[in-house]
Amino acid sequence: MLRKLKLFSFHRGAWLLLAAGVLVLELTALGFQYYLDQKPCVLCVYQRAALAGLLLAALVGAIAPKTPLRLVAIIGWLVAAEKTFTLAWEQTQLQLHPPLFATCDFFPRFPQWLPLNHWFPAIFTPTGNCMDKGWELLSMTMAQWLVGISAGLFLIGLLVLVVQMPCPRKNKG
Repeated sequence: MLRKLKLFSFHRGAWLLLAAGVLVLELTALGFQYYLDQKPCVLCVYQRAALAGLLLAALVGAIAPKTPLRLVAIIGWLVAAEKTFTLAWEQTQLQLHPPLFATCDFFPRFPQWLPLNHWFPAIFTPTGNCMDKGWELLSMTMAQWLVGISAGLFLIGLLVLVVQMPCPRKNKG
C-alpha cells in the first residue's frame, strides 16, 4: 500500500488532482463571496492565500514529479496545509468563543514584496468580520470545514513525505 502511494507521487496526475482539489476550494470561496454574498474577513483572505500556496506547491510537483523537485513540492504542501489549518483554527476559535472587545484586522498585512490585496483585490480584499459565522452545513461553519480539510491534507502530505524515504533492505542469510 505504501509503495503504491510512493509510486502515485511520481505521477503528474496525482499532483494535478491535488491542484484541482485546491482550485475547487478557492473557487468555492469565491462563489460564496460573489454569488451568496458572504463577505470574507481578513482571516478568510489569509486562508485563501495559504491555499494558493498549496496550489502552487501542487503545480511545482506536477512540473517534474520524478525529480527531487517533488520533495520541494511536498514540503510546500505541508507548510501551506499547516498554515491553512492554523488560520482556520484561529477563525473557528473567534467564532465559537468571541472576545468581548477584540476584533480582527480590517486590512490584510501581506509582505511588501507580495501585496496580494493590490494585485488581486477581487480575491484578497477583506470586507467582512472574522466572528461572523455566515454559512453553515451540518452545523459547521466554513472555517470549521476548512480545519478538517486542511488537517486531512496535512496528514496525507505527511504520509506522502514519509513514503519517500528509502526502505531498508532485508538481509537474507
